[in-house]
Amino acid sequence: MSSLPIDTAKFTGIICAVPPAPRVANRETGQLRVDRDTGKTVFQVGLCLMAGSSADVVNVSVAGEPAGVQLGMPVAVRDLVATPWENDGRHGVAFRAAEIRPLSAPAGKGAGQ
Repeated sequence: MSSLPIDTAKFTGIICAVPPAPRVANRETGQLRVDRDTGKTVFQVGLCLMAGSSADVVNVSVAGEPAGVQLGMPVAVRDLVATPWENDGRHGVAFRAAEIRPLSAPAGKGAGQ
């Protein structure tokens, strides 16, 4: 299935609900997940996405450690996508972003913000 882009401008706020942590690829060996394109370690961040009177917490993967992102901090997310998945009868949605940074930080290269 293909990825679906998410327009983060529609959210009234995005807050770090779970601090960044490296994703583990193999629990037995402790080997960390690595991004195929960049070779960077993949991190997972729990983000609270707020829109009007509702809020959802989703785990978002990002290549490389999101510098300066801490619990409770408002963040900016670039190129957020949702990818539906199914594996052995289980299914869900995986979220991935090109960048997660503190809201007050300057935009990274190529960020159209």
